[in-house]
Amino acid sequence: MNTYLLEKDVQDYISSHIAADIHRIAMTKSPFEKVSSAELATQLAAKQKSRKKLPSWYHTKGIYYPLPLSIEQSSSEIAAAYKATLTKGKRLIDLTGGFGVDSLYFAKQGLDVTHCELNQELSAIAAHNAAILGQPDIRFISGNGLTWLERTENQYDTIYIDPVRRNLTGKVFMLKDCTPNVADHLDLMLRRSGRIMIKTAPLLDLSAGLKELRKVSAIHIVSIRNECKELLWIIDSTQPDITSPDIVAVALNERQKTFSFNLNEAEQASATFAEQLGTYLYEPDAALLKSGAFDLISVRYSLQKLQQQTHLYTSNNIDATFPGRIFKISEVIRTSELKRQKQLIGNVIVRNYPERAEILARKYKIKPDQQKFLIFTQSIQGKIIIQAEIRQYY
Repeated sequence: MNTYLLEKDVQDYISSHIAADIHRIAMTKSPFEKVSSAELATQLAAKQKSRKKLPSWYHTKGIYYPLPLSIEQSSSEIAAAYKATLTKGKRLIDLTGGFGVDSLYFAKQGLDVTHCELNQELSAIAAHNAAILGQPDIRFISGNGLTWLERTENQYDTIYIDPVRRNLTGKVFMLKDCTPNVADHLDLMLRRSGRIMIKTAPLLDLSAGLKELRKVSAIHIVSIRNECKELLWIIDSTQPDITSPDIVAVALNERQKTFSFNLNEAEQASATFAEQLGTYLYEPDAALLKSGAFDLISVRYSLQKLQQQTHLYTSNNIDATFPGRIFKISEVIRTSELKRQKQLIGNVIVRNYPERAEILARKYKIKPDQQKFLIFTQSIQGKIIIQAEIRQYY
């Protein structure tokens, strides 16, 4: 850490240049003798990335920022606040603390928190910021969290770990493709705690993760504004072997909406299909789609599915508790009728349809609109285009 970055004149400069061109700042001579232009550019770039993701950091004076990649890899505040509610007991260790967002929210929950971080500078940055943000009692350890866990005699009520996914050429990955390899160190963690919480990227397949882990009692699928952000795997060592964990799909927006079920329940559910569309069209939130409970969605909300591979639903009623978007259907158009339509207006959505949205928009000269939508999809009768207006966002 270059502590000269925290001096008032430097902080004032950063605040007054928050909207500046980062590349221009990096290429211009620094106005400060002990702070380089590259350091100023790094602080500005990281702070800009924090504006929406980490508003408490962004709006607090005296925050020291790491490289922008650390901000990209950290949890958002809204996600950190949610996972803090999943902890157990009073004593927690964060084995991969990073920038410290999760640790700070664990501490806000009233837990005695130990933050471990392999990168010495990042550990110092997290400690500095925790004090600035009113959580000075977090214990910071600069070193390998798993090594600390192996050497200490301490027991913890909750262990939290966020393994980093190694670079892969494809999108499919497993826990063994992450650093540290959680599966290899699971026995150690189970000896040290009754509860383990593992954060992974949403790309991890649920069935693949269950094969690699043991005693998974619940999987929380977290989305923010219809974008799946992370999976949280809860392992309880005190519980007997669990063959069917609970799945919790949670949409964190202005209003939190949750869809919880047991895997066995989802496997036994059977959807009903729409012979014709009702008044409203339902599009599940990204967290629900990741859960794979497509038939159970139909059962729980008394909705009819459009088609087996089309994860859209219809009803004559509107249910504001539904986690996802709801549209009011104005017209259903067959593909054979589409060319005869003139002045098509609406944002184009494609669901289980063979062409991309941007191609369809150009092909049929569709003009965008904030409230109106054209949904290209398939029902049990075949390809259709649904004209609709939005009634509920997320």
